[in-house]
Amino acid sequence: MENIKDFDLHEPPKPASRPRPPRKGERPVHEENSVWFTHDPAIYHDEVSGKYYVYGTGAICLESKDMIDWRTVGKVIPNPPEESMIHVGGDAIWAPDIVKVGNEYRLYGSNSSWGVRQSCIFLAVSDKACGPFTSKAPVLKTTNNSPCNAIDANIVEDVKTKKQYMVYGSFWGGIYMIQLDKETGLAKDPGVGINIARRPAWNDGSLEGPYIRYNKDFGYYYLFVSYGSLNSDYNIRVGRSKNITGPYLDFNGRNLMEPDTDYKTGYMIACGYGFDGSQMYMGPGHNSVLCDFDDEWYLVSHIREKNFVRTGPSTMHVRKMEWSKDGWPFVSPMQYSGERVCKVEKEDVVGVYEFLKLVPEAPQGIRRTVKLEFREDNTVLLCGYLEGTWEIVSDDAVSFSYNNETYEVKFLPGWDFDLWKKVVTFTGIGNGGISVWGKRDF
Repeated sequence: MENIKDFDLHEPPKPASRPRPPRKGERPVHEENSVWFTHDPAIYHDEVSGKYYVYGTGAICLESKDMIDWRTVGKVIPNPPEESMIHVGGDAIWAPDIVKVGNEYRLYGSNSSWGVRQSCIFLAVSDKACGPFTSKAPVLKTTNNSPCNAIDANIVEDVKTKKQYMVYGSFWGGIYMIQLDKETGLAKDPGVGINIARRPAWNDGSLEGPYIRYNKDFGYYYLFVSYGSLNSDYNIRVGRSKNITGPYLDFNGRNLMEPDTDYKTGYMIACGYGFDGSQMYMGPGHNSVLCDFDDEWYLVSHIREKNFVRTGPSTMHVRKMEWSKDGWPFVSPMQYSGERVCKVEKEDVVGVYEFLKLVPEAPQGIRRTVKLEFREDNTVLLCGYLEGTWEIVSDDAVSFSYNNETYEVKFLPGWDFDLWKKVVTFTGIGNGGISVWGKRDF
């Protein structure tokens, strides 16, 4: 394990110049070598080509060799199946997700329109990860009388039984799960399946974009979901379960099926934020998660820039994901640029950081930083008056406490894409299930 000061973090390629946001009624234009306008990104690492692919709304595919420099492949599904378009009354394709079975790449797209449950999840297939994909058949159809909405599919397999499932859903009745026929890729049984996460109708049931991944190191399935409004306070929450069908519980043992009266159900790992002198971001959500071939973890989501006059269109952020000793994920405050968790020594820790706590609230606002100082004498000072202590607890982890709150964090080098410079960061979780981020100059 390298020390932070010795980590060879190369300056990433500068992003392409950002085109103007689309005007009302226009469709986003996907520029070469740009992640601008990427919405609902699903990440996939292809063993055959060795490349990373992201599939987003509009059936737009991006590819990369390193998850840093991306180029646009283009639209990889021409249209949904005719049966689906007749059912929905349109040809929109939202939020695809991919799985490979044998030599067949299966892309599950959503065919829907805004604000209705008359929707369809359909299957498209290809012999290459980059497509093109041929639409095959509907997997699940819902109507405005259904208890849930057939969009936002994610495919996951039970590690013991090898049964394949599709988790899906948006607003209304929440998140549902059905079993798939692994041979055909279609639904094994009729019906909408079982409900595994929901929110009450009085807050519009604002819950969508499910994504499940299994972590073999802890023996849990992790359900990632997006709370709130897509256009304002989207945020990413997590629950986990020993069983693929649930129940999914958060850090404090609350079931993601319980009524959410205080907006605190679900362990929150990302929300709107802003560092000093940097771009403010809002609405991270509809994420996907990758455990790469070397057992390194990443979270990919769309997010919006907050410009006060207007809200920017969706763009994509890739973040390094790490895990607590108790098996909870947390992500880097910076966009991914090749970093890994590093061995920490005292000289790496000491300094003044911009400190950010990801505290759930309603509506979920943009979290701002305060000053946190790690001192040479192993004390900490928050906001100039709250004192506490810190210590190195393992090769890659630091614990610090103040005001009866304790946090364990990991340190990473990082690249600040807004200020365009190398920084030192930390990310971790506290004893109350609150994620924290920190950043200082390198």
